[in-house]
Amino acid sequence: MIKQRICIVGDGLSGLMTAVILSKVSGVEVNLIAKKGTKNADKRTTAISDTNYKFINQNIKSLKQKLFWPSQKIDLFYETSKENINFLNLNEANSNLMYVFENDKIKSVLLKEISKNKIKLIRKDLKNLDELKNYDLIILCIGGQSKIYNNITKIRSIKKDYKEIAITGYVKHNFKKINTSQFFLKEGPLAILPFSKNYFSFVWSVKKHFFKNNLKKISTLVKNKIVEMLKNKQDITISNIQSYPISLSLRRQYHQKNILILGEGLHTIHPVAGQGFNLVLRDIKKLKEIIKYYVGLGISIKNSYALNDFYNSRKPENTIMSLGVDVTHSFFKQNKYLDPFKEIIVKNIKNNEILKKFSKIISNRGLSL
Repeated sequence: MIKQRICIVGDGLSGLMTAVILSKVSGVEVNLIAKKGTKNADKRTTAISDTNYKFINQNIKSLKQKLFWPSQKIDLFYETSKENINFLNLNEANSNLMYVFENDKIKSVLLKEISKNKIKLIRKDLKNLDELKNYDLIILCIGGQSKIYNNITKIRSIKKDYKEIAITGYVKHNFKKINTSQFFLKEGPLAILPFSKNYFSFVWSVKKHFFKNNLKKISTLVKNKIVEMLKNKQDITISNIQSYPISLSLRRQYHQKNILILGEGLHTIHPVAGQGFNLVLRDIKKLKEIIKYYVGLGISIKNSYALNDFYNSRKPENTIMSLGVDVTHSFFKQNKYLDPFKEIIVKNIKNNEILKKFSKIISNRGLSL
């Protein structure tokens, strides 16, 4: 049987993960194209659900468990003028709700896996897609801003500029225990993500003008805010501070002919719910299933309905989840007229066991119920 050739463009986390997982499908040959030169270190962390962790573990054995820090408890807080209301506690006694990993460490293992699996890595600056015409399937994992997408998607995407900046970094500490937490603060949502015994990462989404006005003292500002929220006077050390603008971008067209958009180029959402890479992994999982099905039938991907099947199966969840995160972010934004009502709502959430159960299911498995 002649192997079908798949080309993945982009060596970010999405591109590397897609290349390694699709290489496990019998009957395909995977090539990975990446830009020439070295990339800046990706000193960020990523959170994934238990279901997605199991999917990765089943497909990539070299990603050892020690690279993933499990969490059995997630606390959500809402800041009022008087207090921080702990309005939702998600707990699992016998399993984990989520896992956090360091991007750089996972990408390093994936690159070794690519070499081991004889995935051809091609370093070149891609000028146009005509250079890839000999492939059966082309998958673009080149971020959300590439102009190459303009030649593929003719239908306007759903876009929204939040006019916010996400501040991320690592925190070294000596606390006895720290839980995964999300604080909805007046400045913007702040997430705490433990990834080792003495380290956690943070993602703080703030208004652009707030970030600009405090740029010269941002490290001190972040440190003071974290100490205030955790109510712990022990000294902490902030490192690897990075920042990036936040926007919503949701494509309504996923493919053209045999070219598919994947990763942040397909959907970029607000980090408030930590669902961005979870959606990507569910996309990869479904894509693998579809490719395996058509290749197993001996049908050329290029001349099949594979990408239509992918679009029809993944668009509903991607759209609903992305817009749902947008609504969540809008709800928790400070508003002097609505805040008194929100206080009543969040206090009632605390005692709603059905909502807790539903929240855990959605964050773990998405809408594939």
